[in-house]
Amino acid sequence: MCLIKKTMDRALSDGFKDFIDDSLLNSLVKNIKEDIIRVREIISKSMKKEPLTIEETAVLCAVEDEGLLEEIFDAARELKKNVYGNRIVIFAPLYIGNKCVNDCAYCAFRKSLDTTVRKTLSTSELHQQIEALEKVGHKRLILVYGEHPSYTPEYIAQTVREAYSVKIDNGEIRRVNINAAPLDRAGFKIVKEAGIGTFQIFQETYHHKTYAKMHPPKTLKGDYQFRLDGLTRAYEAGCDDVGIGALFGLYDWKFDVLGLVAHSWQLLNRFGCGPHTISFPRIRPAHGVNLDLKYQVSDADFKKLVAILRLAVPYTGMILTAREPEAIRREVMQFGVSQIDAGTKIELGGYTKQGVQELNKEQFQIGDVRSMDEIVLDLLKNDFVPSFCTSCYRQGRTGEQFMEFAVPGFIEKFCTPNAILTFAEYLEDYGSAVTKEEGWKTISRELASFGNEKSRMAIQSRLNDIRNRGTRDLYL
Repeated sequence: MCLIKKTMDRALSDGFKDFIDDSLLNSLVKNIKEDIIRVREIISKSMKKEPLTIEETAVLCAVEDEGLLEEIFDAARELKKNVYGNRIVIFAPLYIGNKCVNDCAYCAFRKSLDTTVRKTLSTSELHQQIEALEKVGHKRLILVYGEHPSYTPEYIAQTVREAYSVKIDNGEIRRVNINAAPLDRAGFKIVKEAGIGTFQIFQETYHHKTYAKMHPPKTLKGDYQFRLDGLTRAYEAGCDDVGIGALFGLYDWKFDVLGLVAHSWQLLNRFGCGPHTISFPRIRPAHGVNLDLKYQVSDADFKKLVAILRLAVPYTGMILTAREPEAIRREVMQFGVSQIDAGTKIELGGYTKQGVQELNKEQFQIGDVRSMDEIVLDLLKNDFVPSFCTSCYRQGRTGEQFMEFAVPGFIEKFCTPNAILTFAEYLEDYGSAVTKEEGWKTISRELASFGNEKSRMAIQSRLNDIRNRGTRDLYL
């Protein structure tokens, strides 16, 4: 345990309590049966934008009837549109380093796998990667780090500052999120001061026994409670924008859906604000990984769990990653997804490299390898508005204040206008001819749907500045 002690203060948050009750969650999964009347009552509650309890979420998980499932899917579609409009926010993951002291059974970066190529980007390599991302239009990044003493809070903060400093032509990174090891309070404060957006920590699975099986003891990640408590410490340190996630396929998907909802409630009850985002990736093939996974999630169940999560946590952003293949992403996106990555490459240094994925240099195999422009065009064809907006973070609309804004009128006042403006920038600076043509048609359609003429005229004026005067970074 010496490595753990040397790395950081392992103290838990004030009044920590392990809020995941395996017996309760397993009992809900096992014993709750399909109930049409109850399901419809719960859907009605969700449509009022009220978060669902763990028990109510379990009732939705129990649904097998195809007709009743369609009611869940229809409700998820409508709720997504009511809360987020037609927007889909776009970002890119950027792996900074894959050195790791953990030995997670499902991960190609685990320390015992000596065939994995280890690398940490130098400052110049980091700049090259960000320039490559900016040249295709990215404005939002999530920086990803292995769990290793080299990746200290000070190091993470410095890479964040470097990311913000890189600008090429009209390109710039306006928001940097973090996916890294749980920190102590002092560490979270250091990273927060660098100007991060969301700090994301995946619990992977909330099931204690499975967690212990996948994450060996005497490793940093082997400490279930320290990881579960991570985002509570982040809040205590002043990080009011956090993301949670589970890796589906390690244990029963219904249990981990309930775990995510329980985690959301724990944050909401303690801090008045739940997680800003929830991620729900399925386990993917990876170099050196050969697990016998009895809990792999089918496409049908994946579609179901996405819709249920949307109904359970109405105001939480939902992230659908490029782990999933193109067809699945296209189908599932309608059921509540608000963010996706595009043009994704997860090999260290991959954004400046041509050619196929080299799995011994990557954490897992991605499923959607399309370029940014291909994905943007596909979104347009499916009636979504690609958004590169970062205005809430830059205007301080985060944490509890975000919840105060996230009421009827928020979409039309802030979200849709800022989505349109940032998308117009993308079209003018990076869009292919066909994407540009389709994109301006979409913008015209969105403007025509605005009920507030004053807002419509204000947006149109800014669009004229973007298109005719070359003005950039306009937002409300």
